Amino acid sequence: MPDTAQPNRGSLLWREVKGLALVLIAVLGFHSFIAKPFYIPSESMMPILLKGDRLVVSKFPFGWSFVSPTIPNPAAIVRSLTTGQAEPWGITLPFMAGRVLGKQPARGDIVIVTPPGQNEDYIKRVIGLPGDTIEVRGGRLVLNGQPVRYEIRPPAMIPVDGNAPCGMMEFSGFQVQAADGKSYCRLPVVRETLPGGVSYDTIELGRSPGDDFGPVRVPARHLFLMGDNRDRSADSRFALGAPDNGLGGPVPWENIGGRAEFITFSLDGTTQIGQPSTWLAAFRSGRAGSSLRTQRQ
Repeated sequence: MPDTAQPNRGSLLWREVKGLALVLIAVLGFHSFIAKPFYIPSESMMPILLKGDRLVVSKFPFGWSFVSPTIPNPAAIVRSLTTGQAEPWGITLPFMAGRVLGKQPARGDIVIVTPPGQNEDYIKRVIGLPGDTIEVRGGRLVLNGQPVRYEIRPPAMIPVDGNAPCGMMEFSGFQVQAADGKSYCRLPVVRETLPGGVSYDTIELGRSPGDDFGPVRVPARHLFLMGDNRDRSADSRFALGAPDNGLGGPVPWENIGGRAEFITFSLDGTTQIGQPSTWLAAFRSGRAGSSLRTQRQ
């Protein structure tokens, strides 16, 4: 009987490397062109989104642009994991005009945006479309010279936890203790309704630097974005870079990376990687599966 050729160790290793490379390419391709996970790092989109929420962002609704590809930065990943200092894990390509199969977002859409010239993602709501004039007077949104319809809603009761504190640095004076014995952030809510019937809740904390703005006209192929937590959001009302860290006015539509779809799960900030017993207890109940699509009246 002829001897059966046995693969040597080098060929087996090469086969494993090729397999891992194909998996990586498939994952990056899916993240670049179909959908990717997103982590909420701040309070700027409260009350609909809380710090610690994980959600799905779809890449295809508006077509694809230079910010669409997911390109990992190994050096940034290593630095972030070893030093604990937060920084973007990806690389953004140089600006390129236009979108492939581009479609304009609608007013009220929650979108991922990369600030011009930067390498990190923000999450904001589309308020102004090309040709719109945006103004804020005394904290009230004015669109094309007409005040946007609003109504005072019951306060949002946000449970206090590691990712949603209610102290001096966040929401001083808003913490209450409810009948169930738990602590909550009791935050005033104003519901806005944009032309077309899109309604959403905003947090109104009182006077802030963004309460008087504009008027500003949105140029062609640009969008005006704002956070729902109006007094704690660095958005199109504020300049790029420190100290404001805003979006620098209306942003080019090429800088939109996708649309937020739904929450997958949410963590309260108590997870300790080295202690598996903390993992399950850190999940917030009632948030998984919550849709982030705009509701029209």
